Amino acid sequence: MPIPVEALLKKKEHFDRGPHDPRSEDFHHELFELEKQGEWIVSRVPEPWVPVETKYGVTKKIPKAHLWHHKSCGQCGHIPGYSTSIFWVMRKLGYDYNDPRDQTSCTAWNYYASATSNAAAQAAVAMRNFAAAYESGYFPLIHCGTSYGHYKEVREELLHHGELRAQVREILGKLGKQMVMPEEIVHYSEWFYAMRHEIAALQVRDFSGIAATVHPACHYYKLVEGDAIYDPDVYGGQRTAIVTGVAEALGAEVRNYSTWFDCCGFGFRHILVQRDFTRSFATLRKIERMKEEADPDVVLTHDTGCVTTLDKSQFAAMAHGRNVGVPVMSEAQFAALAMGAHPYKVCQLHWHSADYRPLLEKMGIDWEAAWAEFQQDLKRLETGEKQYLTWDDVG
Repeated sequence: MPIPVEALLKKKEHFDRGPHDPRSEDFHHELFELEKQGEWIVSRVPEPWVPVETKYGVTKKIPKAHLWHHKSCGQCGHIPGYSTSIFWVMRKLGYDYNDPRDQTSCTAWNYYASATSNAAAQAAVAMRNFAAAYESGYFPLIHCGTSYGHYKEVREELLHHGELRAQVREILGKLGKQMVMPEEIVHYSEWFYAMRHEIAALQVRDFSGIAATVHPACHYYKLVEGDAIYDPDVYGGQRTAIVTGVAEALGAEVRNYSTWFDCCGFGFRHILVQRDFTRSFATLRKIERMKEEADPDVVLTHDTGCVTTLDKSQFAAMAHGRNVGVPVMSEAQFAALAMGAHPYKVCQLHWHSADYRPLLEKMGIDWEAAWAEFQQDLKRLETGEKQYLTWDDVG
């Protein structure tokens, strides 16, 4: 049975936060002051943008369009339908973007997992990517939750340490790059939250019968926590709002469970040196709790490592007869499916391990027919009839 949330929530009329909150320091003043001092260029959020509220009441600007997609190495390598769903939704809504070829890895895996780098190197990589976005004329949109959290930490370090800024400036000078800091550091899931009503307006599949549980990604809202989006209408403002807000806007029922605050199990170093611990934590502490307490049709999350870990870990627990077996996807894939995206050509669910086919049936999708269509396209690619799938093939 779902755990009642009433005991966890503050009533909205008693939910009090805002600029007076001592934890709500707004970094923007320092950001622009350093620009006045010639320390860096501030890349402004382009119009049009949507105002959202962060944890302690500071307004954050989420740009709708003209976005430079900072892709995720884990998405591109393990969950390609994650990235393609983000692009597909943005194109479906008619917003322009740049899919850059000159992006580098954020190297946050190195930072969090191995601790073999240093502050200047990490910050220089971040600023190098921000400069590349600025030079292209587009504003960065970060796909990976870990890149997003890491870049926010880099911003905090650079705001407060002039010596570090000097080191990074010297490195960028050798690369022929300027010191550029975005006005906001924006995660793709914040864009989906800001655009949730526009997405719902183009929804063609009924999700009112779908029950979901949400895993909020640690690196989204536990790193520099004040910059994550909260909403008093979502769990009384006591949990980050972004994935839940999107799922509810699409008509799905979001169910609560007791271990929502726990890591997915990935933990960076754990996945490298204690993989059995990661798999056990993901399945016994997360998936089984969801199954026993909420019985969802799908688990939704918004970070590369979280989707991978919660999805791919279930095969081991299933071999031991554990109570697992629930599909996992990003809210980007979920939203794309709601808008009519093809489950294989766009969302590429065949890359996922947990059985997603019952969910597709509940969504009213004939997955067998969709798979046959996908196979026909693959044959065209294999024979050379087509070099790649175009928007006409998937739009």
